[in-house]
Amino acid sequence: MKLFDEFKEFALKGNVVDMAVGVVVGGAFSKVVSSVVSDLITPVIGVLTAGMDFKDLKWVLSSAVAEDGSVVETAITYGNFIQALVDFVIIGFSIMFVVKAMNKARELSESRKKAAAVEAASIEAEQPKEPTEAELLKEIRDLLANREKESA
Repeated sequence: MKLFDEFKEFALKGNVVDMAVGVVVGGAFSKVVSSVVSDLITPVIGVLTAGMDFKDLKWVLSSAVAEDGSVVETAITYGNFIQALVDFVIIGFSIMFVVKAMNKARELSESRKKAAAVEAASIEAEQPKEPTEAELLKEIRDLLANREKESA
């Protein structure tokens, strides 16, 4: 029972929930980036390389003919690796731009908060200060002393 309580405490911490949301959003973002790479960038590169497709690039180690007449190959498909590298670079740049935008937004928000605090402090400084209790008591004492002098 104690193990379950420890797990519940761990699972309900904010960091774990944030991480789970990040993983889900990252998975969806990865699909979008993969689509950008395969549907937009790879065809452009294919045109620039005279129609060569990354996925077709491979190094055949051995080939054999199966009983049904089909060719069976053992190959290193380095084209898939190149495709994964392109995906990685694009995802990395995309994440970098998102993080930069978030940091810029955070800095802007913090600078606005600081400006508002400075403005509030300057407005507060311009307001006349109310006398403290000690100052009021001294003033009353002085008035009473003046009254006693005048009546004497």
